[in-house]
Formats: sequence, structure tokens, C-alpha cells
Amino acid sequence: MTRQHPGGKTALSRSSALARALLGGLLMAAALGVGTAAGSVAAERIGLTGTAARLVPAALVSALAVVPVTLAVRRRRSRLDALGFGGAGAALRAFSVGVGVTMASAVLVIGAGTAGGLLRWSRPDPVPLIGFLASNAVIALLLEALPEETTLRGYTWTALRGRFGGAASALGTTAVFLLVPGASTVAYAATARLTGAEPAPIGVVPPGQDAASYLVLLPVFGLTLIAARTAVGQAPLWASIGTHLTFLTVNRVTLEGDRRGAGWSASQTTPDAVLLVPAYLLVAAVVFLLYRRTSRA
Repeated sequence: MTRQHPGGKTALSRSSALARALLGGLLMAAALGVGTAAGSVAAERIGLTGTAARLVPAALVSALAVVPVTLAVRRRRSRLDALGFGGAGAALRAFSVGVGVTMASAVLVIGAGTAGGLLRWSRPDPVPLIGFLASNAVIALLLEALPEETTLRGYTWTALRGRFGGAASALGTTAVFLLVPGASTVAYAATARLTGAEPAPIGVVPPGQDAASYLVLLPVFGLTLIAARTAVGQAPLWASIGTHLTFLTVNRVTLEGDRRGAGWSASQTTPDAVLLVPAYLLVAAVVFLLYRRTSRA
């Protein structure tokens, strides 16, 4: 249902905006759960291993998330630009802003933490590091950055922003974002049973994650992605995609590099070192807000 503003502009009703916002989260949760479960089974049955085996579920998650959103947008005779996509030039500029701001913030904060003795780095091994960065960029883009930003900071944010103010839309989008991990475990378990795979436990966060830390970090990350998405005027969704991809890459090298065979990693000398992650996200969010003000001025 829609309503008319005095100027003739059509706006979503409150209920329609909320329904579409929740639909974005539902699509992402279903895509993540079904795609990872079914994709992993398919890769195993084909006989794939390593990066190729991880690429199958990643590509399936993107397809299951992006295609329905695209169809929904086309059905209303809108363009994908309405979600925050744009032309190649604008997309590249926005993506560069997201990557540049997030990387600079991470280097500043993690560098300060290293200087303060919170982290101790291994000697970098260039060959596996380059290989990890390349494979991680493709898989993280398809598995997480592209589908999550399309459904949440694209579809959900746009639906809420069509009816509510900026602050309410940011909080609403982040609230939907918080529901996705838990809902995806339900979709994963159901798909695993149907495909004969081992079902993972259902919970509010993905298996293997500390619930308290995860649920503290997720809102900070979600609001930072909104700050990135609203920082640029053209193709803004690509700024949040760049931020998302950089966040995943930095964290996987810094905190999980040894386990992932990244060729470079840091060991934490104190439990307080984990606070460096939300700290650099907050710095990035502030920079995005300043960038928005200065660019529009």
C-alpha cells in the first residue's frame, strides 16, 4: 500500500515499508542458510576441494539473494539504481571510498594497538598472502558482501527510508541485520536435513562464534555499513560493499591468518585486543559521516 504526499510523490505506508524491510532480511537469511548447505553438498558430490569447493556455495548464496531482489525491483518497474547501484564509474569511485576509509581506519587503530603491545605479528610470507587475498576477495564478495549489502543496505534500507527518517531507517536496518545470522541457522539446518548432510545446531549466531562478542560487534558493524552507504551520492551501495569486503579481509588476516593459511597473522597478547575491531569500525563510521558532510557541502 502507498500514500501520496502533497507534492505528488508516492511513499510507502508504514506497514508496507516494514514488510519489505523484513523481506530483505528473510531473503538474506534463506539465501545464506540454503546456499551454504546445498552448495557445500553439491561441491562435495562433484568432488571439488579447496577454493573451488568454497566458491560453489558462495556463488549460490549470491544468486539466491540477488536474483529475488532484482526481480522484486523490476516487478515494481524500478531500476537497480534505486537500491544504490549505479554506473561503472560511479560504482568504482564509491567502492574505492569504502575500501579506502575502512582500510585507513584499520591501519590506524590496529597499528596503534600493535605499537601498544596488544598484537604481535608474524613475518609475512608474500606468496600465500597474495593467494589468500585474491581467493578471499572473490569468495567473501559472493558469500557475504554482495548479497548482504543488496538485501539489507539495499532493499531493506530503501524500503525503510521510503517511509521513515534516516536515524529510524538506520536502526531498523541494523535490527533486521541482527536477525539474519540466527534465522540462517534454521534455513541451514532444514536444508541439511533435506540433502542428507549433517545439520548444524540452530542458534542466534553462526556455530563457532561467541554469542556475546558477536552480538556486540554486529550492531557496530551494521551502523558503520549504513554510514558508508550514505556517505556518497552516486552508487552508494558500492561504498558499503567495499567497507564490508575490507572488514572481512582485515579481520581474517589479523585474527585468523594462521588458521586460514593467509601467510600473515597476528597473535593477541591480551584479551582486550579484540576491542580493536569495533574501535576501527567506529573510526571508519566517523570518517564516513565527515566525508558525507564535506562532499555535500
